[in-house]
Amino acid sequence: MSLIPVEEAYRLLVEDALPLVHTETLPLRDASGRILAADTGSLRTQPGFDASAMDGYAVRAADIGGNGAPFRPLRLVGEAAAGHAYDGTLQPGETIRISTGAPVPPGADAILIQENADRESGTVTATTPVVVGQHIRPAGIDFAEGTPLLSAGTVLTPGAIALAASGGHPDLCVRARPKVAILATGDELVLPGEAIGPSQIVASNTFGVAALVREAGGVPLNCGISPDRESAIDAQLAKALADGADIFVTIGGASVGDHDLVGKVFAARGVSLDFWKVAMRPGKPLMAGRLGDMRVVGLPGNPASSMVAATLFLAPLVRRLAGRPDRPLRRRGILAAPMPENGDRTDFVRARIKPDDAGPPRIVPLPRQDSSLLSIYAAADALLVRPVGAAPAQIGDPCDYVPLTALEPLAEHN
Repeated sequence: MSLIPVEEAYRLLVEDALPLVHTETLPLRDASGRILAADTGSLRTQPGFDASAMDGYAVRAADIGGNGAPFRPLRLVGEAAAGHAYDGTLQPGETIRISTGAPVPPGADAILIQENADRESGTVTATTPVVVGQHIRPAGIDFAEGTPLLSAGTVLTPGAIALAASGGHPDLCVRARPKVAILATGDELVLPGEAIGPSQIVASNTFGVAALVREAGGVPLNCGISPDRESAIDAQLAKALADGADIFVTIGGASVGDHDLVGKVFAARGVSLDFWKVAMRPGKPLMAGRLGDMRVVGLPGNPASSMVAATLFLAPLVRRLAGRPDRPLRRRGILAAPMPENGDRTDFVRARIKPDDAGPPRIVPLPRQDSSLLSIYAAADALLVRPVGAAPAQIGDPCDYVPLTALEPLAEHN
């Protein structure tokens, strides 16, 4: 297959993806950060009664006096606290002590706050007049039973969780999180902390890609490290299918060398490839396709290449399958250093963002761009985008960039 443009690869892999149809019901305490699967209405009226908004005295406004007339003492006949209503109806000339959140008794139509009341033995006298409805929260002021509260597709923020609880829901139906099986390939790889031979390196990409998957709303499944044998890679592919993975991701082995076996395994399994090789730098040997209902993504092995490709393609795919709201990858900034003309591949230059109070942020390209340098990728918080055939650019020229920092907090680790 020939190289395809970045935009075409994105369309094939991400834009055509639909959210998973699977759902699960979770207790409210476990639903934070998840995506609501169905419209949710209130099971109750909130508040279910006229409630006092202040500490003070429930009164009949006409009994208070004021506005030119003398303030009249009211007989104190009882009390209402939150969770404990006054058992009776307020009669003319009477008042009760009332706390914030307590039910307003029948017969009362206003709350005299305690700061504006003089209390003596058995009586309460206002020092300022009140009006009907003052400091009373009417029943249903927040919402009534049957009122729509949350729409399907809503990200369950802490506020949304609290609203659902207030509406009487002990649990919620949420979209299932896509399961992403992640397999590192290569005889040269060992796990962090293991003994490392003279020709071996630590498998770092697996952990970075898993973090991206989790941040995007997916569940990473660790497939470990496969040696450079077709049978070993194929066994992991079969296991991912059996485990119901929504995406099978390989790291490394996606190029065209003698030991790059992923493409051969995919072909033997009947994977239908959408593309193989993208006109981008780094990340050119990126492949994607389908095996039945499961998506397959072959990431390059070089650390920065793998992370850049996962950021631009895998993370947005996971978001789509998870039903999370789309968010634009690219932002607009201003170049903080001159850039040479670009060639026939879109260049994603590791860079730093410098906020500017006067306008768009300044984007500072980092000095070294070798695709094997994780230290440079980790130091970056943006990818400066240099389009195919871009002319030389100067300081102050507009540019596009992709932020590498999370744009929203997620709590999807339950």
